[in-house]
Amino acid sequence: MKWVYIAFGLILVVAVSVFAAVNFQQQRAVAVANQTPTPGPNASAAPIQIVPGVAMGAPAFPNPLKTNPHGGLPVDGIRCETGEESMALALHIHSHLAIFDNGKQLQVPALIGAAPVPPQGCLYWVHTHDGSGLIHIESPVLGPPGGGPFTLGMFFDIWGQPLGANDVAGKRGAVTAYVNGMRWYADPRSIPLAAHQQITLEVGKTVPPPNYAFPPGV
Repeated sequence: MKWVYIAFGLILVVAVSVFAAVNFQQQRAVAVANQTPTPGPNASAAPIQIVPGVAMGAPAFPNPLKTNPHGGLPVDGIRCETGEESMALALHIHSHLAIFDNGKQLQVPALIGAAPVPPQGCLYWVHTHDGSGLIHIESPVLGPPGGGPFTLGMFFDIWGQPLGANDVAGKRGAVTAYVNGMRWYADPRSIPLAAHQQITLEVGKTVPPPNYAFPPGV
């Protein structure tokens, strides 16, 4: 009988160890997802304060509510929820996107990711609220169903606009991308949407990528 108790005790120890390891990995994944990136080389410059509700750049794109092509259907596995309050959020972070066309900053539209689906509309996990350039990632899972992080390409897919080496939302020309002030040489669609990630896309003429300060608590 003693050996039965010993075996049971060993099974219990293993089960607790496995649970602790899984819990540690989950907590580590959350910490990594929310980690603020290292500032870029121009971070010593006085940062531009991002103010929620205050638009940055000149209006240049149609109202996404009028051009939403998806009808609330999933995009890249990302669902459109009936309201943020309905989501038990596993991930709630913010990135910033700045778009320049030959040196002129263009406004990233408000309500990208909002779909006017009756009766009350829905909101994709990746969306904007205003024209400040803040991208909100508010998701019940740590990453998209296909694996990896949420990316800028997914954001543009939800927006219904192209993004590539020679096209940013219909603005055509050679595209230069920066992430946290550093040149991004890979496909701009692959840029991850990480906490406090500063993303700059420049079409045609290039300018030094701005340095931004995120709002307190965002």
